Amino acid sequence: MIKLKETVIVEGKYDKITLSDFIDATIIVTNGFRIFKDKEKCELISLLAAKNGLIIITDSDSAGMMIRRHIKKICNSDNIINVYIPQIKGKEKRKSSPSKEGFLGVEGMNEDIISDCLTKSGVFATRDTEKTPITKNDLYKVGLSGKDNSAKLREDFLSKNNLPIGISSNTFLDVINAVFNNIEFFEAVEKWQSEGDKN
Repeated sequence: MIKLKETVIVEGKYDKITLSDFIDATIIVTNGFRIFKDKEKCELISLLAAKNGLIIITDSDSAGMMIRRHIKKICNSDNIINVYIPQIKGKEKRKSSPSKEGFLGVEGMNEDIISDCLTKSGVFATRDTEKTPITKNDLYKVGLSGKDNSAKLREDFLSKNNLPIGISSNTFLDVINAVFNNIEFFEAVEKWQSEGDKN
């Protein structure tokens, strides 16, 4: 079992069931968009964020991103770790058809994928290690911001690194800060650019 001190936030009960098989933590379900009107649950999540911190693991689709943004608004974002699952085409066994965007949700991920995503997001890193954030200026330096084709380049970078695509530039910054430290980001950009030069 993976033991976490932080409270884990997921969208639905099947996500919670999946994670409960290998994660030992308090897991709170938002019940999808119901979180927007559930004042009591918002207060609880805010309290848990202040006390132990939050790990948000939502689906990597537009709905999951909206829920993340809402939770970020109601909590101190310093106490939030965003974990992003890869966008993998498919459908969960219990469903008769794929989701609207065609990607597997949290419930469709196995332990190895979730564990890898937790690691990449820095969940297991020592908390007192200072992490130099990746800034908008860093994005500009490597052409992922401020250029005519920056949006297309961001999509390509995300796709090549198995990260959720179709996100805003601000969310892009959140995602890469969750997944990479400063050095890792520039290494990933260099690798991505060199692979692009070969094609």
